[in-house]
Amino acid sequence: MDKPREILIHQSANRPNLLLGGDRELVLLAAMLSASLIFVIASWWGILSGALLWVVAMGVSKRMGKADPMLRRVYVRHVKYQPFYSAKSFIRSRTSELPPRWG
Repeated sequence: MDKPREILIHQSANRPNLLLGGDRELVLLAAMLSASLIFVIASWWGILSGALLWVVAMGVSKRMGKADPMLRRVYVRHVKYQPFYSAKSFIRSRTSELPPRWG
């Protein structure tokens, strides 16, 4: 009998797409917001608040990336399906209608 065929799955092909330890889109959004805050206010308060926003956003993003790299995508999908799969605690609870394009 032949052994079943083994397929190599490389770790680099399955690694989440992170930037600076956090979700790529969140890190880039934080960078754009901090840079725009620095350039719009154009004073020492703007520089201080932009740097503080960057440090806080990177800390939160790194913690999210370390806990679960797919956290943002899962949350967005959860919010998208929330009207359809609302929490029901009773057997006779009212169910929601199907979205029109699913009909």
